[in-house]
Amino acid sequence: MLYHLVVFLHVLCVLGYLLAHGVSAAVSFALKKERDVNRVRAMLDLSAASYPAMTYSMYAFLLFGVIAAFQGGWWGHGWVWISLVLGVVIVVLMAIFGAGIYGEARKAAGIRYNFKGKWFAPEPAKSDEEVFAILAKANPTLLTVIGYGGFAVITWLMTAKPF
Repeated sequence: MLYHLVVFLHVLCVLGYLLAHGVSAAVSFALKKERDVNRVRAMLDLSAASYPAMTYSMYAFLLFGVIAAFQGGWWGHGWVWISLVLGVVIVVLMAIFGAGIYGEARKAAGIRYNFKGKWFAPEPAKSDEEVFAILAKANPTLLTVIGYGGFAVITWLMTAKPF
């Protein structure tokens, strides 16, 4: 009974994470079309506002996932380890292809920015062209494939438990 409660909380926290992170995903696609730097700033701030909920729910789903793995005796199975490794790979790839670019765009736009997990005060804004040049480097489709595809594989591993 306790195991099922922990699995439920794990799944609930994953859903919370995806809901919070969906804000950033939607913003990343909207930024590709936006040509008003003030709206860009507002969208980047909106995305950043979802970070605390995203971060805390990620920690919570990891915690409940680890507890469930202990309770279920799953540590001897390969699917648990592959899920964890895949989760780390997703985080690293998202940091490289997403957080770095959007942090650089925030800095160039003259709003507070995040670098390697730490927030910094705004610096003087660069030109609109520089902001848009940075945003042009972002690839929201690639980020979606990494995040959604990675979570789809992890979900399959957790439900099928193939090995």
